[in-house]
Amino acid sequence: MSNNSELIRLQKFFTDCGIMSRRAAEAEIAAGKVKVNGAVAEVGMKIDPRKDVVTYMDKQIKPRVKNSFVYIMMNKPRGYITSTSDPQGRKCVTDLLDGVSERVYPIGRLDLCSEGMLLLTNDGTLANRLTHPRHTIPKIYRVKVGSAITDSQLEKLRSELVIDGYKIQPVGVDVTDIDESGTVLKMTLFEGRNRQIRKMCELCGLTVKRLNRISIGSLKLNNLPVGKWRYLEQDEIDYLYANSK
Repeated sequence: MSNNSELIRLQKFFTDCGIMSRRAAEAEIAAGKVKVNGAVAEVGMKIDPRKDVVTYMDKQIKPRVKNSFVYIMMNKPRGYITSTSDPQGRKCVTDLLDGVSERVYPIGRLDLCSEGMLLLTNDGTLANRLTHPRHTIPKIYRVKVGSAITDSQLEKLRSELVIDGYKIQPVGVDVTDIDESGTVLKMTLFEGRNRQIRKMCELCGLTVKRLNRISIGSLKLNNLPVGKWRYLEQDEIDYLYANSK
């Protein structure tokens, strides 16, 4: 026999599971569409979510596991803002999360014109660890600038530049490709100030044509298409926790 403290009203169970509001649940219960342990339920009855079997229109409703965190990798396209909503009506990255019922939030940011790997979660602990200045997981970017780059510009990019009054940590910068349309740089950051790469390049007389985050530590996009997402594997989650102390 369950303790009274373990029992909840049936209509609250429906809201806890994210099925419908309490008022809507009461109406469905009154209409005889809900059963508990095979018997038609009554409005106001209490259940033990751990033991009682609740069905709605012959489909079992399972309790939502508390503290069930979700970890998502997205290949963010250009033209989307890194937010869950926007008063200006611009497209948000969360608009791309078809099939994700949990409310998740982006970890860090990629600006409107940037693309590439973005992590989202409802795990506030991990999000705080990954956005803390002390964490040691590098973010790798492929940056296309619209001109050739001189040795002095390259040296300046690698130096302790001051952006918005803040001296940034040195950034790893390597030239990976040069053609008539410009230069491709691989930039490795251990912090992520607002629009840092674009501001760095501007200070050095370079114009960013395309900016793509290609990896976060050992996590890589691989063949994830632009605008698509996937859940992180457990070893990827473990890696993020282990390296963000």
